[in-house]
Amino acid sequence: MIDLKGLRLFMTGGTRGIGRATALALAQQGVHVAIAAKSDTESATRQGTLASVCGEIEALGVEALGLRTDVRDSDALQAAVEQAGRHWGGIDLVIHNAGAIHLGGVADTSLRQFDLMQSVNSRGLFILAQACLPWLRQSRHAHLLALSPPINLNPAWLGRFAPYTLSKYGMTLLTLGMAQEWRSLGIACNTLWPRTIIATAAISRFGGEAIFAASRTPQIMADATVSLFRQASPASGRCWLDEDLLRAGGQEDFSAYAWSDAEDAPLQLDFYVD
Repeated sequence: MIDLKGLRLFMTGGTRGIGRATALALAQQGVHVAIAAKSDTESATRQGTLASVCGEIEALGVEALGLRTDVRDSDALQAAVEQAGRHWGGIDLVIHNAGAIHLGGVADTSLRQFDLMQSVNSRGLFILAQACLPWLRQSRHAHLLALSPPINLNPAWLGRFAPYTLSKYGMTLLTLGMAQEWRSLGIACNTLWPRTIIATAAISRFGGEAIFAASRTPQIMADATVSLFRQASPASGRCWLDEDLLRAGGQEDFSAYAWSDAEDAPLQLDFYVD
């Protein structure tokens, strides 16, 4: 395991949920954090802003950069990466955490919703990866992580919400391709996905807060990310589930991540996990 202190992270999203938990967990390891996100105001359903999360990060003794950016804007995202890279003199770790979701089939998804998911999810990763590549080539511990699932071709999943699935599987295929393309450069590229539903505002939009009782907290994804980044020679081209990654590191007890205190509360598997 390596010491992450002093490494530099560029993350899309990160003002709430899994992104915020991950940013704080890495900051606790001494990682400087740049967050590219749109959130600069709070609302009843969207808590957390660039300013608030950067304040939490800096309270941990590391530097934070909040870069108001729409990942669909290629020029803006490239400029944000360049700003962070020049400010720190490099970028070592990259996470594509920003995401768009609509759980409808082809018949129930508008073109606007379809374009949004493709633009934020797979296209956003493409822009981010290209922009970060020059900086990652200079790093001694270069690692790109996409929050996307293992590709599950079970027809039960393929038939549920194909437009969203296309955008997320596109992220995974792109990451696996980069793992091969950049292997000789020493840049690790992997994906990470939760085994169970994670209690976030995004998931409550579809299942209500009642679904939280069958969920884990975002901290499990944050801890899994730290565990992956701390590997001295991480494998590249892997599609990890959070629990499997932590088990590989020797962890066996996951009770602390349960949202509900009820011992008999069953956990619900996340999308694409059988």
